[in-house]
Amino acid sequence: MREWLQDPATRSRLRGSLYAGALGDALGAKTEFDSIDRIREIAGPAGITGLIPAYGGLGRITDDTQMTLFTLEGLIRAHFSGRREQGTFTTGRRQQGTFATGRRQQGTFATAATAPQVEQSLQLAYQRWLHTQGVSWERARGPENTSTEPDGWLITNRELFSRRAPGLTCFSELEAYGKTGVRAGMDKPVNNSKGCGGIMRAAPVALWSDDLAEVFRLGAESAALTHGHPSGYLSSGAFAVIVHELLRGKPLLDAVTTARAELEKYPGHEEQSVALDQALALAEEGPPTPEKLETLGQGNIGETALSMSVYVALTTTDPNVALLASVNHSGDSDSTGSVCGNLVGAMYGEEELETSWLVELELSEVIGQLADDALAEFGGNAPGDDRWYARYPAH
Repeated sequence: MREWLQDPATRSRLRGSLYAGALGDALGAKTEFDSIDRIREIAGPAGITGLIPAYGGLGRITDDTQMTLFTLEGLIRAHFSGRREQGTFTTGRRQQGTFATGRRQQGTFATAATAPQVEQSLQLAYQRWLHTQGVSWERARGPENTSTEPDGWLITNRELFSRRAPGLTCFSELEAYGKTGVRAGMDKPVNNSKGCGGIMRAAPVALWSDDLAEVFRLGAESAALTHGHPSGYLSSGAFAVIVHELLRGKPLLDAVTTARAELEKYPGHEEQSVALDQALALAEEGPPTPEKLETLGQGNIGETALSMSVYVALTTTDPNVALLASVNHSGDSDSTGSVCGNLVGAMYGEEELETSWLVELELSEVIGQLADDALAEFGGNAPGDDRWYARYPAH
């Protein structure tokens, strides 16, 4: 049992990470790729200072948060599937013995599902997301899946069925999987894209294991399903490790150092390593401004989405100030808002987030429920009965 996941502080940090990621997404949704001058025209001389209408209302999320939720759902389903396969649970009752998660057995890290299983679970979660974007289930599900409709609890939330400017790379590669059933990975890159569509959805991978090498690997593989350039998937691995360490209460600078050590083990890490170094150097110059932030990039590719978010998180002391700083720039504002939000939410916890924003946040109840379900599943308090299986069925 992973005791730290049962700590009330962990619950606050995880919910904070997911909520703040969604808030950053919503804060930047209206002005994605607008220049800072245009942002000031829209929102006023100070730029974005609060939620502004997008997609027909306040607090509306984009594909960044939608895919983050499907990432977490896929992880829960993979973990529960592994528990069932190992015989800890049968339908509706607990058997004798305990399921090994969070400890080493015979030199390998014991998780609830093997690497191919969890990667396939994530792939299928993203295919369910694709269906919410207007693609028929027959086209989205993949050739080996003969189900007549998608299953599980998450997809029953109809608010998800709204197209919110999905990334072209994510969309096209998931459509390709729907046709071929061929899953990509780091060892079988699907393209040469290093867009931020991999990192912006990867924060939940932090929960998968207490083995940081495994967290990094799965974070990278989760992005490699759609993004084949090392900077497109290694940024996601580093991000997942940073979030993991923050959820455990580690300081951000220590978390970045830990993630960078894992990053350097992989070929092609140089762009992301340099980008993180630039963020750390810029942080020594004091609080963020749009002009400083833009020297790191636009946030539309993996390495700059991470470096810009780390820079803002390092140079602010309030998560709400950080969220605003992360979206006030001439770039991919919703994605930097989302990634930075995942960081500062994990640093400061749910209670420090602006209440008036949370009240308006789309899918806030779903986000909170999914976070609590994840803590139950990974923390060893989840049931193994028919209702849980219907909520999180195998793959």
